[in-house]
Amino acid sequence: MAAPKKGRRPAGGQSRPGRALALILIAMVALTGGMFWSGHTTPRLGIDLAGGTSITLKAKAEPGQESAVNETNMNTAVGIIERRVNGLGVSEAEVQTQGKENIIVNIPRGTNEKQAREQVGTTAQLYFRPVLAVTNGGPAPAPSASSSGSPSGTPKPSASTSGSSVGERPATPSATGSAQGRALTEALKAPSPTPTGSASGTPKASGTPKASGTPSATPTPDAATAALQEKYTSLNCLDPKQRSAAGQGVKPTEPTVACGEDAPGVWSKYLLGPAEVEGRDVDDAKGQLDQQRGMWIVTMDFTDAGSKKFQAITGKLSSQADPQNRFAIVLDGEVVSAPSVRQTLSASAEISGNFNQQSAQDLGNILSYGALPLTFETQSVDTVTAALGGDQLEAGLIAGAIGLGLVIIYLVAYYRGLSLIAILSLGVSALLTYVIMALLGPAIGFALNLPAVCGAIVAIGITADSFIVYFERIRDELREGRTLRPAVERAWPRARRTILVSDFVSFLAAAVLFIVTVGKVQGFAFTLGLTTLLDVVVVFLFTKPVMTLLARTKFFGEGHAWSGLDPKRLGAKPPLRRTRRANASAAGPVDPKEA
Repeated sequence: MAAPKKGRRPAGGQSRPGRALALILIAMVALTGGMFWSGHTTPRLGIDLAGGTSITLKAKAEPGQESAVNETNMNTAVGIIERRVNGLGVSEAEVQTQGKENIIVNIPRGTNEKQAREQVGTTAQLYFRPVLAVTNGGPAPAPSASSSGSPSGTPKPSASTSGSSVGERPATPSATGSAQGRALTEALKAPSPTPTGSASGTPKASGTPKASGTPSATPTPDAATAALQEKYTSLNCLDPKQRSAAGQGVKPTEPTVACGEDAPGVWSKYLLGPAEVEGRDVDDAKGQLDQQRGMWIVTMDFTDAGSKKFQAITGKLSSQADPQNRFAIVLDGEVVSAPSVRQTLSASAEISGNFNQQSAQDLGNILSYGALPLTFETQSVDTVTAALGGDQLEAGLIAGAIGLGLVIIYLVAYYRGLSLIAILSLGVSALLTYVIMALLGPAIGFALNLPAVCGAIVAIGITADSFIVYFERIRDELREGRTLRPAVERAWPRARRTILVSDFVSFLAAAVLFIVTVGKVQGFAFTLGLTTLLDVVVVFLFTKPVMTLLARTKFFGEGHAWSGLDPKRLGAKPPLRRTRRANASAAGPVDPKEA
């Protein structure tokens, strides 16, 4: 029989366990150093542990559009609100539906909490509408008034669209009294230049047009036009209730009235044509400082389709007379700016006005993620304290400590010396989990909440199960009569397959749970998946190499009674080499002692 080659590695063997231990030690030092270098030495806490704000929004259907409050639109609104809040850097915000018409938004305490509260319920319906008429923000005088040339409300001095050739909104007077009535009637009677929708720039030739409401056989405003004219005439933009209700229930394809603030406390009212460009035509928007003018603006880039629409309408408006060469940018029913157009534009536009840094960046963030498909009203805004969550966290940590203590007691009682390897492995796994959670806070916005803590506690059992599988495989090999060092190496391939299958099932369950759930349950799934991956790393790079090294010691190698590997206590069979020698005998009687 040929003798085995010297230095041949046993099946499943690991000749140099020191390499694996050095690798995991380097990883631990690097991660710990990165944690201290970043300055984030503790994991970020979720709203249930750190406190914050809980907002309840209720969907409000527009008249005649009650069916719009449906599951599809509610889910779309949840996604948009979540992207808006996360776009501000507020992580771990929880946005979920409650019932058929409510949305609950939980915002953890943080630097951008106030901005997030202001944005969650903003509908952000953006429309570009041509201006048909503009005057001061108060109700118009009676038609019998004979004054003319009354100045309009002070325009926004800085409103403009992009491009140096687009001028400021001129401060031209607007008619009042009977003159206003005639001009308004002409604007409403003039055909809307489809597809641009701006008012005709050629006024009627004579003073024959009749005031609104005067019956005539010639084309006159119909009932809807007369109602719109009356609404425009009586609109008082100084009244907050009238301002907010001015454009309610109006479709984008219909003309409407709106108010715009020219300066703090100074308002103008507008008669606007059908929308030509919508918020969905905006590809990207951001608030930035215009260095030349020293003011904050919101720049917008259009989609391909939006560029074509914008080019068509600005081409029409650039040839009109004031005020019908103005383009009103209407956000949630309010005119934020109404610049004059002097040339055709297409690629981009900007909104300028009474912006500061925060308001410009807020508007850019809102427009970037689109408008909500529904109108929401805030039902409640509650401040959540961390006291309740802190108590629950303390109770959870106590439960986790008790569970960990029971596991250690069981390991010591059953595995004796082997329990040292298990305890060290649990410590390495706990250290890696803590450091990675602390680093993931600033990196991806991970925040530790109560379900995530539960996931970490459950992971103790998963990690302990891996040790038990390996230890039992080693003991099975010892029962077959092998010595410890070959038993450690022969047990590893079988234990490795079992551990990988078990951890794969746990990770798959965590991944599915993370994908199909929302809110706090995702924290549980994420932590469970993370600790499952770390279990594989620790078992391969720490537990197995340490076991290989300890098998070379006298205490474990000779099967000390307290090592947990005593062959007598395990009921080991006679050494396999005697059986093989007996089976290999070619002739002669078999010695009963060797059989």
